[in-house]
Amino acid sequence: MVGQWGQGQWPLDSQSAQARMRAPEGHAGGVRTAGVSADWTLGAPAGDAPPRPKAKPRRKPKELPKPQPLVLPDNATVRQLAALLKVDVDKLEEVLTELGDEITSPEDRVAVDSAELAALHFNKDIVISQAAQDRDKDAEPRPAVVTVMGHVDHGKTSLLDALRKTAVAAGEAGGITQHIGAFEVAMPESRASLTFLDTPGHAAFSAMRARGAKVTDLVVLVVAATDGVMPQTREALAHARTAGCPIIVALSKCDCPGAEPARVRRQLAAEGLELEENGGSVQVVETAAPVGLGLRELEEAVLLQAELLDLKATRTGPAEGTVVEARIDKLHGPVATVIVKRGTLEEGQPLVLGAEWGRVRGLLNAAGEELQVALPGQPVEVSGLRAAPRAGDAFMVLQSEERARRVSEARALRIETSRHSAQAAEVAAENEAAAARAEAIAAAEEEGEEPEPAPVEAVQLPLIIKADVQGSAEAVRDTVMQLSTDKVAVNVASLGVGHITRADIGSAQAIGARIIAFNVDFETRVTARSAKQGGVQVLCQPVIYRLIEEVAEWMTDAAPRVPHEVITGQATVLQMFENVNRRMDTVAGCRVTEGTINAGERFRVLRGGEVVHEGACASLRRLKDQVQKVAKGLECGVCLEDPPELRPGDVLQTFRTDMVRAKKEDVTRVGQFSGTETQRSAFAGQ
Repeated sequence: MVGQWGQGQWPLDSQSAQARMRAPEGHAGGVRTAGVSADWTLGAPAGDAPPRPKAKPRRKPKELPKPQPLVLPDNATVRQLAALLKVDVDKLEEVLTELGDEITSPEDRVAVDSAELAALHFNKDIVISQAAQDRDKDAEPRPAVVTVMGHVDHGKTSLLDALRKTAVAAGEAGGITQHIGAFEVAMPESRASLTFLDTPGHAAFSAMRARGAKVTDLVVLVVAATDGVMPQTREALAHARTAGCPIIVALSKCDCPGAEPARVRRQLAAEGLELEENGGSVQVVETAAPVGLGLRELEEAVLLQAELLDLKATRTGPAEGTVVEARIDKLHGPVATVIVKRGTLEEGQPLVLGAEWGRVRGLLNAAGEELQVALPGQPVEVSGLRAAPRAGDAFMVLQSEERARRVSEARALRIETSRHSAQAAEVAAENEAAAARAEAIAAAEEEGEEPEPAPVEAVQLPLIIKADVQGSAEAVRDTVMQLSTDKVAVNVASLGVGHITRADIGSAQAIGARIIAFNVDFETRVTARSAKQGGVQVLCQPVIYRLIEEVAEWMTDAAPRVPHEVITGQATVLQMFENVNRRMDTVAGCRVTEGTINAGERFRVLRGGEVVHEGACASLRRLKDQVQKVAKGLECGVCLEDPPELRPGDVLQTFRTDMVRAKKEDVTRVGQFSGTETQRSAFAGQ
């Protein structure tokens, strides 16, 4: 895939490599080209149609090679890395030398970033072994990272507010957390420092909860004593178990009427939690944040669990850690909230965060105070980045900006390679399906059978998503994609962080997309006017469940209209008249009992509640006059086309079929995402 690194080649010139990526072998413009049958030769006589080729078993679409994950051991040497990559030592030394590393022997140690670049050169992907991650020899105690998880509106943020004596929950849109909040808390009693992550509880933020569980040391599972175990409670529990984190249960709202702690404890035990009172290790603390109930006991439980974990990390060496959130700040540009895992993060250091890089321009804590350094276990906001990284990306400090740029470009190229491979496979699959349908139609025609109708394709709803932080943007994308059905498919054309720009408006106009702005607004008033003048629909919504409902309305509007029958009138047959004239053999004398009988609409004959005939009206008369309509309470004569044998007592109905808007529940999956009744009523009252 990637050639030798020389003058004008990647990674010294990543653009040329990316250009080569756009047209891989066997593809034309990213679309696989079809071969020509060997039976169809250029020397065939003119006018001789080639025989119909027999169906051949299709080969599996060829996919672009993907990097293979390999585990990098601790302090790997050149020889060990060459064996891991299955390449010659001399060839690996050449690659490392071109990267700028000074290699004197095969026993030299290879830096992690150099190993990653070398692996990507040979189309391999490496991950750091657990032994390498736990290599700290001069480790010192560090603060525990505690993630607070649970169902929406169960009081997670209120509990944290009580611990740090703030009022974050009161200022949150819709009364629910919609970001991961990372901050240090000095515990009220012991003054010990802990790092807390407050995760959203709404169903839409599943990925955020999963990330929170992965970077944490222990989980505080908040369960309302009034509600008990709910869907996101079970999901949070599953994330914590997957991450292997110890769990502490905080029963919230124990001061509220209807609180049943004993019932909730039984539910938790039924979910497989081994509670202390049952001889297990999971501590359960009853709390009530507004009155301070159980805060001291919760603090003691968290500190005890942290002490048992014996958390340590080195403060020397380059910093490493995880990106919790990323956003675009008006003053500082792209910024990221990170938690340092080991080492010391300082101002001026070059670093790479996933596929992005930068130089640390500033460090801020949760209170907005400037810091010079960030130590292990501390959450800080980093500015000075070239672009916003993805939430959940790992970061590490490198020795130079040039090396950070190279690693960033290599990772970006790897992502682009995977994206091209996925697109090529998708196009090939679509071509395969189209060819299979064509063959099925041809075979049916040969057999003289009616071919099966082609499946109806879903209506596409293209969207552009903008949000205040990267994690929220991804959560909104994942949520609206899950609303898709076989009738309406949501297609996220673009995902970004920051306010709505004129470029976003232009992109929406070009592809006919609508824009979702979550917790952000237009960049300027001029941008807002451009959207209005260009006819671009924009949804600015800070509350996730309201946003879901609005997108569901868009999908319902975009869905094909469905037939809906409207009964316009009803009449009862009183008497039958035979041989009225040459044009009408039989006429039904009727009285209109409901609505209006209309001669231009379809007629239905009901006998004993069952339909015995449907058809058009040949004639409708009032007295001796031909009329179009007869109102309720009046009598008339009705003659139907191809009528059945009508009898007195039969009921005639007139009806029409209107094409109406489909029901939201029929064209979306909005039912699986909804706010609680408390949130809905609170929002309605705003």
